[in-house]
Amino acid sequence: MITFKNFFRMLKGNRIYYIGAIIMTGLSVLMSMIPPLIIKATVDSILGGIPLEAPAFVNDLIEAVGGMSTLSANIWICSLAIVAVTALNGVASYFKGRWTAVGSENIAKTLKDTLYDHLQRLPYDYHVKAQTGDLIQRCTSDVDTIRRFIAGQMVEAAKIVFIFIFSVSIMISMNMSLTFVTIAIIPFIFIFSLIFFKKITASFKLADVKEGELQTVLQENLSGVRVVRAFGRQRLEVDKFEEKNSSFRDLSIASIGNMAVFWGVSDLLCMAQIGLVLLLGIRDTLAGEMSLGSLLVFNTYAAMLIYPMRQLARIIGDMGRMGVSIGRVYEIINEKLEEDTPGAGEHPLDGDIVFENVNFSYEQSSPVLKDLSFEVKAGETIAVLGSTGSGKSSLMHLFLRLYDYQSGSLKIGGVELRDISKRWLRENIGLVLQEPFLYSKTVIENLRMAKFDADNEEIFDAAKTAAVHDVIKSFEHGYETIVGEKGVTLSGGQKQRVAIARTLIKNSSILIFDDSLSAVDAETDSRIRAALRERRAGVTTFIISQRINTLMEADRIFVMEQGRLSDSGTHKELIGRDGLYSRIWNIQSLDEELES
Repeated sequence: MITFKNFFRMLKGNRIYYIGAIIMTGLSVLMSMIPPLIIKATVDSILGGIPLEAPAFVNDLIEAVGGMSTLSANIWICSLAIVAVTALNGVASYFKGRWTAVGSENIAKTLKDTLYDHLQRLPYDYHVKAQTGDLIQRCTSDVDTIRRFIAGQMVEAAKIVFIFIFSVSIMISMNMSLTFVTIAIIPFIFIFSLIFFKKITASFKLADVKEGELQTVLQENLSGVRVVRAFGRQRLEVDKFEEKNSSFRDLSIASIGNMAVFWGVSDLLCMAQIGLVLLLGIRDTLAGEMSLGSLLVFNTYAAMLIYPMRQLARIIGDMGRMGVSIGRVYEIINEKLEEDTPGAGEHPLDGDIVFENVNFSYEQSSPVLKDLSFEVKAGETIAVLGSTGSGKSSLMHLFLRLYDYQSGSLKIGGVELRDISKRWLRENIGLVLQEPFLYSKTVIENLRMAKFDADNEEIFDAAKTAAVHDVIKSFEHGYETIVGEKGVTLSGGQKQRVAIARTLIKNSSILIFDDSLSAVDAETDSRIRAALRERRAGVTTFIISQRINTLMEADRIFVMEQGRLSDSGTHKELIGRDGLYSRIWNIQSLDEELES
């Protein structure tokens, strides 16, 4: 539901535009009230000879142009007065429209900037659980819903208030009893509108949720198009999309149906009101209680009240939709940002790494790492082997503080990890994932993501180490080649090697390769590891892999099983023991023999 607190937070910095727009709206409505009064004076006083009842300044103005006789002989003056007032109305409407447009576009931009900035600083765990399509829908469609309301309907609500105040005041001065008949229907329309508001808000919220689900299906399909094609799932994906689309359509039709009922009933009530007022007005005019000019003007004002009554449905419907959108937007903005430990600072990361009885779990799930203890000397290369779910990747998440361990101690260079700034850790630890993300930019732009001021020599050197320089040079446009969304134009091995080169450009104190050589052939794997050995002298390196050939040259190899360090040693030591490492070595050795 919409809250005044969130609504006024959005208007911050742009309230002056809306204050000005509301003032211009009042002036515009006032100008629109004057032409019917000029017509009344023309019909009753100038042509009909009835004494004019008007403020003193109006009588003075009439005398200044020659009095009633002059106006009677020059009716065009009255027409000119109507044109002049209408022109002023146009000027006021222009400034009203301009200021609301500027204010609403500023607010939409601020909301989008705020959402994007907030999403960048939310915890990693939030993004793991969130649906990308739903987040996109909140940052685009929901923001646009808010923009449309504050650009039009918010000022329209002020316009309704001004129309009601001005028109009813003038109508009371003409015929009080008929005015009460005219406005008698308004409480019923208001009550009906409140009932409608509650109903339409719930349907709009459900429709927004369904739209978010629809966008998620679309985003996942487009992102995973190669998987869809590879498994021939086009028909299943189309059926899934059609199901979500049908649900969204049905909810939208239901909302439109509710709107149609409201429009129909409110129109019936408003038209019945006008018909009744016209009949009673004719009766009073025939009885001599009302002049013909008064009847014309009174019905004009009564008709002017129809517009806000009919518009009330749109405003209430859009208010319900906007309230839902504000709620969805502020669900993101109110999410707690990732926080650093108070006093955490920048410390050297080139020292020994010590794990001491570290325990970690995701939320309330069973422990992923259990009493984990080991020590890594600065500059040492550690290989990590383990089955799926053994805690290998979770171990690496701790280094970057994407998650924090619940108990135990993890120190780098004698400093507790929690006392080291998260930003500093992520800037100085290089991580290469198994499935790296590449942007839809050129190869060189992707490489410079790690270090924006890197010169070409640094980039080429890192690419050579990753055994990808010659591959890139073979492309038609070389380093200026567009890699496509998520690097779709590159093979899996090429993407991994570009990601390795990107990480090496950082010159990090700690390097982590999380199964990042899985998509390259054995020969290229060997070349990359040889180049890395020369380059990373003095750099503490962790290599996670299931390929023994990738791990065997490490200084030490850690074997992870069920969140614990079950064994450690050199390749030669581990293959001589009866354990997981030797079993995998025997299986892979046998496979190599069969292949040869």
